[in-house]
Amino acid sequence: MSFAFRSVIVFAAVCLVSRSSGAPTPVAFASPQVDARVEELLAKMTIEEKVGQLNQLSAGNVTGPEVSVSNSAELIRTGRVGSILNATTSHSTNVYQRTVLEGSRLKIPILFGLDVIHGFRTLFPIPLALSASWDPSLVEETAHYAAREASREGVRWTFSPMIDIARDPRWGRIAEGAGEDPYLGEIFARAYVRGYQGDDLSRPDSIVACAKHFVGYGAAEGGRDYNTTEISERTLRDVYLPPFHAAVDAGVGTLMSAFNSLDGVPASANHFTLTDILRGEWKFRGFVDSDWTAVQEIMVHGIANTNAEAARKSFLAGVDMDMQSNLFLPNLPALVRSGQVPMERLDEAVRGILRVKFALGLFDHPYVEERPVSRPADDPAGLDLARRAAEESFVLLENRAVNGTPLLPLARVPGRTIALIGPLADSAADMLGCWSGIAESRDAVTLKTSLAERLAHEGMKLTVVPGTAIAGGTDLTFNEAVSAASRSDLVILALGENGRSSGEASARSDIGLPGHQEQLLEAVMATGKPVVLVLFSGRPLAIRWAAQHVPAILEAWFPGLQAGPALVNTLFGDSAPAGRLTATMPRSVGQIPLYYDALNTGRPRHDPIGMDGRKEDPYYVTGYLDEVSSPQYPFGYGLTYTAFDYSEPSVDAKSISAAKINAGDATLKVTAEVRNTGSRAGVETVQLYIRQRGTSVARPQHELKGYRRVKLAPGESKRVEFSLGRDELAFWNIDMKHVAESGTLYIWVAPDSAHGSPVKVDITD
Repeated sequence: MSFAFRSVIVFAAVCLVSRSSGAPTPVAFASPQVDARVEELLAKMTIEEKVGQLNQLSAGNVTGPEVSVSNSAELIRTGRVGSILNATTSHSTNVYQRTVLEGSRLKIPILFGLDVIHGFRTLFPIPLALSASWDPSLVEETAHYAAREASREGVRWTFSPMIDIARDPRWGRIAEGAGEDPYLGEIFARAYVRGYQGDDLSRPDSIVACAKHFVGYGAAEGGRDYNTTEISERTLRDVYLPPFHAAVDAGVGTLMSAFNSLDGVPASANHFTLTDILRGEWKFRGFVDSDWTAVQEIMVHGIANTNAEAARKSFLAGVDMDMQSNLFLPNLPALVRSGQVPMERLDEAVRGILRVKFALGLFDHPYVEERPVSRPADDPAGLDLARRAAEESFVLLENRAVNGTPLLPLARVPGRTIALIGPLADSAADMLGCWSGIAESRDAVTLKTSLAERLAHEGMKLTVVPGTAIAGGTDLTFNEAVSAASRSDLVILALGENGRSSGEASARSDIGLPGHQEQLLEAVMATGKPVVLVLFSGRPLAIRWAAQHVPAILEAWFPGLQAGPALVNTLFGDSAPAGRLTATMPRSVGQIPLYYDALNTGRPRHDPIGMDGRKEDPYYVTGYLDEVSSPQYPFGYGLTYTAFDYSEPSVDAKSISAAKINAGDATLKVTAEVRNTGSRAGVETVQLYIRQRGTSVARPQHELKGYRRVKLAPGESKRVEFSLGRDELAFWNIDMKHVAESGTLYIWVAPDSAHGSPVKVDITD
């Protein structure tokens, strides 16, 4: 049945408290004091003033199809604009605020919003990179820093976090989220909300978060942005909804509806998700903003023929604020007066918006201090956080031995000559990646700049050659690069995507190295010199040839302002890479979609828990004739400058009751010993995976249900413990009830999703 019309009785809500860092859940939207002020103001408002609060316009910067609103100045002055996006300075926000407070009857302040995605002026690594740290405390810290910078300019609302689950790296917006896994998605959703909002929205350094895009946007067909999605209700609830539920539980103030359709109903007019689930099941009390012109676009989707019909359908479905379409303002008053839109629905939408404004303290402190524009260099603490965030996000993909020793970290050899080759070696703008806020490329430090400083200090020599363009170009420029490589003792290749090749409207059908970079790589490798490949990207790239031939590969993503210092520290071993992939890296684009938590088939090529005695058939199995089924690098994968050994996991019981699990009276303890077998200290991300069999519906081959980041000295061992209870073992079963069921449970404690030996536990009735 359609998501738009089916009504579901929820059997049990997912408890997510155990996945929190322990920070208190904000209660601003449940405050009796706030509610009393809201009701007092609401009683004074006319229909036109109420609808004005639902109207959101841009200050001029275009982040979507341009829509002209000729009388915007008059609308702002008379209180017919509730929010403005893309005003970025204290002067501009104060001017707009003064206009409405001096010109309107009720003097309701404007809420200023901006896409503060991975920083405001101080830019951190892109969100996909930050997720590779597997460190929610780091994400919370970067979000809080961004909130401090933005709020000083009067920006009190960010359209972040993007918590769409993304299983297709062709989709450019994979760069903006936490990858393919719902468990990690929940953890990072909470971290971003805590970082932006804190525990008191009225603090001047807090901003309200916006969880987006609700919902299923990351499942766009073919990875093409804005495209349709087809998701079963069970998959929707098991995979795509959990991060949003976690954000709501963490107290997020707003959500943004998505561009895509879901089961034939546009997400921005979908009553099932926006009202039945969000308000009915989850009791959300903030408000829902449409994405840019998404209300108008439901006509293009084909479910409305007029502006008034589009406004009515979107509003009744649960969208409270209209971003840039300007359809609510001219149409809703008449729709309310005619009875086509109930006054109760209008009042509830306005309540959500006013709750946020009161909670932020905008009525009491509508203006911000105007001060000279600061630069990131003015705050060393911010730059230190940006550098540390970048270092934690790097993923070491390969580190094979050259002359008997792993190539990384680089040895300090006076007189050594290093060739730095590639179009991304000295491209400051590309270090910022997509959605770079108001950061400036002049504040970004490139690999070339930092490497030149380090080598001069260490008594080594540097040659820098671009070699080719990021995209386009020819192989006529290879000669200089090959010559430089031949004259050097070692080569660092800086290759990858343009910083704007990922993000919104940036889908790619081929996710290999663009332009002539692959040919440059092969030409440099042919010199026989040892090569370190530093890979810059906003998505997992298909790098089959490099994975087979290049001894050392470091995935750097788009690292932000401190790209150069972070990379040089890592290459020379001052810091060790500890990042782990949160999105599977395929061998070729033809394998996509490729994600670790897929369902098994009846004819798998390989089953991680065996085939129950059946002989594996070499031909009549799932897969390709011309490609292996396994990824280049699996989810959770990442190397560092030491090595770790795992014991087999042990459990405190060989059976456990499903009834007791559902009652919250039973948990399973899982332990494993991890030992550092190398010669350096290192951080290991110990991962817990499960698989359930014998259940009423098929369950994924692996599901991440816990992890621990542990630091071990050389030779040191630690016993790592996990708990499995209702949160981890329940799923949406054949009757669409969220329960744990009897069956067989397999448990892995492993370094990634593709390794380790399972232990078996029976879940009884």
